[in-house]
Amino acid sequence: MSSGRPYGVVASVDGSSPALQAARWAAREASLRDLPLTVVHVQPAEELGPWLDVPVTPAFLDALDRRSAEILAEAGRVVSEVLASRRQVPVDERTLTGGVKPALVDVSEQAELMVVGNRGLGRVERLLLGSTTIVLLHHARCPVAVIHEGAAVDEGGPAPVVVGVDASPSSEGAIALAFDEASRRGTGLVALHTWRNRPDFYAGVPVEDVVAEADEQLAQRLAGWGERYPDVAVERFVVQDDPAHRLIEESRRSQLLVVGSHGRGGFRGLLLGSVAGAVAQGARAPVIVVRG
Repeated sequence: MSSGRPYGVVASVDGSSPALQAARWAAREASLRDLPLTVVHVQPAEELGPWLDVPVTPAFLDALDRRSAEILAEAGRVVSEVLASRRQVPVDERTLTGGVKPALVDVSEQAELMVVGNRGLGRVERLLLGSTTIVLLHHARCPVAVIHEGAAVDEGGPAPVVVGVDASPSSEGAIALAFDEASRRGTGLVALHTWRNRPDFYAGVPVEDVVAEADEQLAQRLAGWGERYPDVAVERFVVQDDPAHRLIEESRRSQLLVVGSHGRGGFRGLLLGSVAGAVAQGARAPVIVVRG
């Protein structure tokens, strides 16, 4: 699924535990896709914030450089461990300067996939997603994978890939990516469509009719992809439930969850739909959010 973006799979690291897990998952993903891996650490300009009116000493800048080198070296060791038993891919380590969030958004323009931990060193403990992760989910120019602290990132085997399906453009992109991921991982695909309170149907329509029509539409959305990936066994589920709740529950039994960034029920001005945001926060497996 390469689009010729030179950075390939990009792992953003900051020395935190979730970031190291993200680097581990990114290495596995780059090997699966046979793409370059770029490990990026942004040396934040915010570090200088309170002292901008005071001359910055060479010793202080040297300390920042040493810390950046330590962070990249630690991530590099994790990456090497993963790739030791997998297909080797080119690995590049980069230190960038400036604002962390704009720097990573710029990097995403040349990336196939951005991989981040759910939160970094500057986290507030009660938050499930850090501010940098939220910014990337809203503004990255490529799909974003969110890896939660404590999530199993090396799972494979029979656990399926799960994709949330609706009628939105980003859902079509999620379907394409989910089929490709399932094929590369040698596992099945669970395609899930949920409906709640029958918002798209007239009152009085029998539930059986709603389910039958939704299942037929889901089958049509998947048909072409099933022919393209005949090696992927697909299970279709149409259920009456809150979409985010059901997808988070499915993530407990999956190795990867793929969702579109914006569902059909949202406002056009929003860059991240409520379902995608909730799933990125609450899923128990790695989540890839795909923009339409």
